[in-house]
Amino acid sequence: MFRIGPYSIDSRVILAPMAGVTDRPFRQLCRRMGAGLVVSEMVTSDSRLWHTRKSSFRLDHTGEAEPRSIQIAGGDPEMMAEAARLNVTNGAQIIDINMGCPAKKVCNKAAGSALLRDEPLVKDILQAVIAAVEVPVTLKIRTGWCQETRNGVRIAEMAEAAGIAALAVHGRTRADRYQGEAEYDTIARIREAISIPLFANGDIDSPQKAAQVLEQTGADAVMIGRAAQGRPWLLGQIDHYLRTGELQPEPDLTTQHTILREHLHALHDFYGDYLGVRIARKHVGWYLQSCTDNRNFRQRFNQLETASDQVNAVDAFFAARHEAA
Repeated sequence: MFRIGPYSIDSRVILAPMAGVTDRPFRQLCRRMGAGLVVSEMVTSDSRLWHTRKSSFRLDHTGEAEPRSIQIAGGDPEMMAEAARLNVTNGAQIIDINMGCPAKKVCNKAAGSALLRDEPLVKDILQAVIAAVEVPVTLKIRTGWCQETRNGVRIAEMAEAAGIAALAVHGRTRADRYQGEAEYDTIARIREAISIPLFANGDIDSPQKAAQVLEQTGADAVMIGRAAQGRPWLLGQIDHYLRTGELQPEPDLTTQHTILREHLHALHDFYGDYLGVRIARKHVGWYLQSCTDNRNFRQRFNQLETASDQVNAVDAFFAARHEAA
């Protein structure tokens, strides 16, 4: 479909990096579901913090399919370059630079989408990271800092000139955060300005919307974020539709149960019983969002303290839904 450096990506569907969501269990699940590329949670460029429990999990890519794309975040060119080198040593095959995160705790450190206000610093970071590693370097941005400063086209041109291998663009400014609707006209203008692979991101929650956005923007692929939470099969549905024009039905209860059960076991195995149980709670909540009668179950589920109790509760929930169907 398109290439990132030496890697041929055979699907036009990419899983967006999401802090607290796209951990190794979820990335591996989404690859199996149909994503052509998955990107890790962002890792701080301050390697002094990598000894923390959170960073140790984010830096674990054991058993992941190639290519392994690792996102780094920070605002100092030298630290970003060193973080890129260390991640490549740790197994990264693509380095992704975060200039799209709108979170205050990231932007307050002059990182993420806050960097879009400082184009000379953007250029310095891009050049430093690209010079530091021999693997492809990609970039994720927003359309600008705010409505009045949509500089996404200039940043995109700068990125291509620096040697960025692919660019992902979220169709909102930093000031928008996740409010309102994503706009794709800026992404279309970026497509006209650059020739490297371009990924459109923002509010893509169905196969039809994915096709519409690709048609409107001319992007090479769509990047799916929040819509994949609790619906990892959406990635495969979009991939199938883009290839064939055919809509796949939602997975039946048995299939959904199997996917959720496998995800639970993966979370428990990866994080251990104590932390795995707590992280699983939000994922189960996302899976059950479409179930109209889930509130009482979710309240009980969030009080469970063991992995086995969580698995048994999910089994009982789906057994009851089968009986009611």
